[in-house]
Amino acid sequence: MSHQRVYSQIQEIFNDVFLDDVVVSPELSAKDVDEWDSMLHITLVLAIEEKFNIRFKVGEVESTKNVGELVEIIVKRLPA
Repeated sequence: MSHQRVYSQIQEIFNDVFLDDVVVSPELSAKDVDEWDSMLHITLVLAIEEKFNIRFKVGEVESTKNVGELVEIIVKRLPA
């Protein structure tokens, strides 16, 4: 799956999770979105795991600085 396709699907998840419009970009991080708190973070992670049928390792998501790093993890986990 291409990076662009992953970003597109993550945008759909963000549209479902956040009340405000949030435009997904590689540089986007929790500090950029007022309503992105710890509870919404968990909701996002679970929705991403479900959407892509993957499971993140403990601490893996927490080590990412932005959506771009998260997308890299997702792409690596997906079958070619």
